[in-house]
Amino acid sequence: MKAVILLSGGLDSSTVLYQAKADSHECHTISFDYQQRHRRELQSAFSVAEKAAVVQHQVVNFDLRQWGGSALTDDAIALPQERSIDEMSQNIPITYVPARNTIFLSFALGYAEAIAAELVYIGVNALDYSGYPDCRPDYIQAMQEVFRLGTKQGREGKPITIVAPLINLKKTEIIQLGNQLGVPWEQTWSCYAGGDVACGICDSCRLRLAAFTELGLVDPLSYR
Repeated sequence: MKAVILLSGGLDSSTVLYQAKADSHECHTISFDYQQRHRRELQSAFSVAEKAAVVQHQVVNFDLRQWGGSALTDDAIALPQERSIDEMSQNIPITYVPARNTIFLSFALGYAEAIAAELVYIGVNALDYSGYPDCRPDYIQAMQEVFRLGTKQGREGKPITIVAPLINLKKTEIIQLGNQLGVPWEQTWSCYAGGDVACGICDSCRLRLAAFTELGLVDPLSYR
């Protein structure tokens, strides 16, 4: 089957790409340059896609800095740093980008229908520290209905299916799955801070490092 995979270059989306490969699908990856603070992730997305030998890797360009609303799209909003895992889990953090996954899935849906793909893979995770509203099972279920109702394929009885294989996994379980699949962690990128070296203190870095540490593993990325 033909699959479109949302690939940010991060730990989760890279694992999802390798899961799609393990599922023996023809893989087409799509990344987004939305002028995010951490555009460095796009280099990793390209490297991971190349390593996985995908059929085609697309980058869609648009500018979410036009309205901001997130520490990832507005430099005037401070990026959370040096927070404990417990602190991260208290509220939806300022790193939430308004409606980001809805925007991403809409592009992926258009791409998938244009190339007659049957599947769209996304690396959302409901057990992650943040509880982002667009990473939860009920959201994915609702978007699946949008996929059915809003496309020619869906109305003709062949809706494009959203596949979210990580949605009920802990970060440690995602790393274990990625190890089984052969994900090249050294090519991935999780840091929110921008720059060429991961900061090690933003929420995303700390969550990633904590998971590797819990498993007794060494994260191959360098940290500032």
